[in-house]
Amino acid sequence: MPSVFSWQVWAGLSAFFAALTAILAKLGVENINSNFATFIRTGFVLLLTLAVVSVARQWQPLNSISGRSFLFLALSALATGASWLCYFRALQLGEAAKVAPIDKLSVVLVALFGVAFLGERLSFANWLGVAFMALGAILVAFKF
Repeated sequence: MPSVFSWQVWAGLSAFFAALTAILAKLGVENINSNFATFIRTGFVLLLTLAVVSVARQWQPLNSISGRSFLFLALSALATGASWLCYFRALQLGEAAKVAPIDKLSVVLVALFGVAFLGERLSFANWLGVAFMALGAILVAFKF
């Protein structure tokens, strides 16, 4: 049984909020340009994280962050922004129940990238799970 502060609990909460994100974003992009909608969403994310860091008193000097960490966080931010822009456009054009599974193919890509670039190892059962996730996303998103 995972503890309240385990990575499994946090990952489950992440999935829950990601599901809410899809539904709420689909409703939010109905009558607005998807890029502008992403801009508005990003502003609220900034305010939320500002509040969390401030309340938890987790500020740290920028010079305490290594150049490598800063570079990878900047690249991650650019990838996040690109992902969100694409996601909102896809939600504007398609059904949330079909867009979200394709978006979640990122889980499959993370497994592949983790093995290829981070040296992570997956067991046969892990690879089977990755294959089922990919197959599930395809079966949900496309008409057969």
